[in-house]
Amino acid sequence: MPWTNQSGGPWGSGKGPWGSGPQQAGPTPPDLEEILRRGQDRLRRFLPGGGMGGRGFAMLALAALVLWGCSGFFTVGGEEIGVVLRFGREVREVPPGWSYHLPYPIETVLTPRALRVNKIDIGMREVGTDRRGGVTTTREVPEESLMLTGDENIVDVDFSVLWKVKPNGVGDYLFNIQNPQGTVKAVAESAMREVIGRSEIQPILTGARQTIEAAVLALMQRTLDHYNAGILVIAVQLQKVDPPAQVIEAFRDVQAARADLERSVNEAQAYANRVVPEARGKVAQIIQAAEAYRQQAVAEATGATARFLKIYEQYRKAPEVTRERMYLETMERVLGGADKIIVDSKENGVVPYLPLTELGRPEGKAPARPSNPAPRTGAGQ
Repeated sequence: MPWTNQSGGPWGSGKGPWGSGPQQAGPTPPDLEEILRRGQDRLRRFLPGGGMGGRGFAMLALAALVLWGCSGFFTVGGEEIGVVLRFGREVREVPPGWSYHLPYPIETVLTPRALRVNKIDIGMREVGTDRRGGVTTTREVPEESLMLTGDENIVDVDFSVLWKVKPNGVGDYLFNIQNPQGTVKAVAESAMREVIGRSEIQPILTGARQTIEAAVLALMQRTLDHYNAGILVIAVQLQKVDPPAQVIEAFRDVQAARADLERSVNEAQAYANRVVPEARGKVAQIIQAAEAYRQQAVAEATGATARFLKIYEQYRKAPEVTRERMYLETMERVLGGADKIIVDSKENGVVPYLPLTELGRPEGKAPARPSNPAPRTGAGQ
């Protein structure tokens, strides 16, 4: 049975074989001719004479030209540098403040935040900050922080990079790299892994932080300069350098043992530093005493020899006198400090003897022995 419709025609009035024709969704679009006609009517009201003569078109063109010229004014923020492009090519840089460029499409301006110091965290992410205590909550990112050292150990390194655009590198920053933040992050992670891979774990965990930071900064700057990125790396700051969480307790025990070893070595070194100088002082004292004794013995022997030669010379000239003198000097040394009794052969008795040194001596005080008593002569000598 053929398709028929009561409203006439094989498909009905505007309907298809399925019972209805295409229907427009949503509101009916406005009529373009109606909009143009209304605009012309409004424009005629403002134009002099109510018509679109040559004068009206001239005023309209002048107004459009003024608006086009004023579109070249722009402002640069406090952290921004304006880069003016003429037909897509950089012509000048503009400091913060108000400025002007030729209207579009002759010149355009880009305003990157070239004066702001940026910070990138690698190995961790800031989750939030407690408003009361001001404590920042961080989340670990193991795929970025776990690195292999030169002695085949794993270390967990979290660090931050501070960077900004070079003063004369804004053009390189805009046109030579597509994603500055991602580029700096990738270069920083690669440089840190290279420096860690050349180092052993013990210096990394103890006192090599500043060395690692300086090496990573230098390597990052060389790489970014090779890219002509126009980026200046200000600082690399190690936030955390620890062994992996699974073995951190064992590493702490090793560190404690190393600390005990260093303390024992330092104590032994301190003891050696105290004892060795004392021993060296005693050795020097003994050597000096022996040297003094040697010089004294040599001097005494030299003096005795000289004295003997002089006595011998006198003995050769007058033997009897020299013998008498030697006898008297010997008796003086022997009897000088002894108590003496003088016996006079003529009187056949003991002669009382009182040395002159006894006259001024207090009672009960022993007489002082003269160092070189004068020779005494008398009947009993």
